[in-house]
Amino acid sequence: MITSPQNEKLKLIRKLADRKHREREGSFVAEGEDLVDAAAAAGVEPEMLLFAGEDVEPDLLAEVSALGSGTRAIGVYPRRWAEPAGPVCVYLHGVGDPGNVGAIVRLAHALVEGTVVLGPECADPFGHKAVRASMGSIFGQPVARGAIDDTPAPRVALVAHGGRSLDALEARVTLVLGAERDGLPAEVISKCDEEVTIPLRAGGAESLNVAAAAAIALHGISSPAGTGSSDG
Repeated sequence: MITSPQNEKLKLIRKLADRKHREREGSFVAEGEDLVDAAAAAGVEPEMLLFAGEDVEPDLLAEVSALGSGTRAIGVYPRRWAEPAGPVCVYLHGVGDPGNVGAIVRLAHALVEGTVVLGPECADPFGHKAVRASMGSIFGQPVARGAIDDTPAPRVALVAHGGRSLDALEARVTLVLGAERDGLPAEVISKCDEEVTIPLRAGGAESLNVAAAAAIALHGISSPAGTGSSDG
């Protein structure tokens, strides 16, 4: 059992809190028995797995944990990347909030089994907040990296104003999303085949969280009007 804070395994977990180290090592940390179970269900083998009270003193595991006391398990896993692919793809441009990136990975996995493609200035999907927000979908549906040109057509840009009113999307589509504050730059929109807008009631909020907007748009594909069923 690990009893020293200077143990090399604990040092590695501390290092992987930094994005540059994650990129250099090609690994990331997943905390909690729920994420460890999700990795196992997806067939992803850990590079290292520590359980409190079995492999390491609980207080030492808590010290390297981003969750703090009560952490029962921490695993180190390989960063895996997919290729941009359809039939449903979600392209993110400039989505810098890791919670939103992780939530969209979870939504794409749950609703359409779609690949999320990360464009420029997106948060690291393997950071702690993104991994937690994905609720294990980072294991079941690996993300991709690329430019808008790498995604399959047709491409539909979700914009705040000016597009057709969103009702449902086609069964084969790349949904293109941008940051909440800045939206999509003109050069990205110009490479899309269509622009759509989620209509908001008069007098209500002026915009939606990007993850909420993604949920609404992707549900249009997963609902009976799209390719699947909304049951369950």
